[in-house]
Amino acid sequence: MELPRPPYDPELAAVLPTLDGRAPVGMTADQLPYYRSLPFPSIEEQIGDRPVRCAHHTIPGYDGAQIEVTVLSRVDHETPGPGIYHLHGGGMVMGDRFAAAAPLIEWVFKYDAVAVTVEYRLAPEHPDPVPVEDCYAGLRWTAANADALQFDPTRLLMFGGSGGGGLAAGTALLTRDRGGPALLGLLLQCPMIDDRNETVSSRQYDGTGVWDRTSNLTAWTAVLGTRQGTAAVSPYAAAARATDLSGLPPTFIDVGEAEVFRDEDVAFASAIWAAGGNAELHVWSGAFHGFYDLAPDSSAGAACVAARESWLERLFARARR
Repeated sequence: MELPRPPYDPELAAVLPTLDGRAPVGMTADQLPYYRSLPFPSIEEQIGDRPVRCAHHTIPGYDGAQIEVTVLSRVDHETPGPGIYHLHGGGMVMGDRFAAAAPLIEWVFKYDAVAVTVEYRLAPEHPDPVPVEDCYAGLRWTAANADALQFDPTRLLMFGGSGGGGLAAGTALLTRDRGGPALLGLLLQCPMIDDRNETVSSRQYDGTGVWDRTSNLTAWTAVLGTRQGTAAVSPYAAAARATDLSGLPPTFIDVGEAEVFRDEDVAFASAIWAAGGNAELHVWSGAFHGFYDLAPDSSAGAACVAARESWLERLFARARR
């Protein structure tokens, strides 16, 4: 029996037909190569004519491997300011470090920040713990090179969306439990954090939207294999498994009302509050997964970006005091 579900915002609903063939709905493992092959704008196309430079580095990843990071900064950057460490989306199974980099470029330009985006290795070729450990290795490299990269190590923010949001949450738990690097804040957009796929919202949105329950199960199975849904899953892999969310930095979480991740993200914010932490939560009415990237000019998309910018500005302002 199909569950009743909140309807899509009419303005956003009109966008969904334009995503046919590009939105991973009902994705099975054999379809992953197709979705991986879909083209995305290059980092140069995303930068355009803005005075932002990018530099590529090879750094140590997990278990002796080499991984890539790209550093974005303003051409005229001289004074150390905020650092932003980015983990891209794609369900931990697709995408690259330049996917959805537009906010990074905007923040580099607007806040004179230095951004680092990491090429963590993807499942199923590299299952857990490789993705989250690569992300932690990249965070350590970023913090250790603050002087060379010219950002203030006391103002380092971690940012991730969707699968990258889940990895950011897991990496934040790792850095808490391993004693650093310290984070000023944690920005999670519609994070993918619960492998169990059992919430009401995960059951409401199957066969519809942008990332549905079937695609979610496919991705989590790629990441965790036979451990998916069992008691053998680490909170670093799926942060909703954490029983202690104390000690996290101030956290921003947003999610669509009309998407799979709604309930797990609301529960994560509630667990941070229960542990005495600070979290700002936004649930966007009628919004599907990733609406802020896919429909940035919509009323909901504009409101989402404005809320995100407001939180960032307040976070950076407090750090300057």
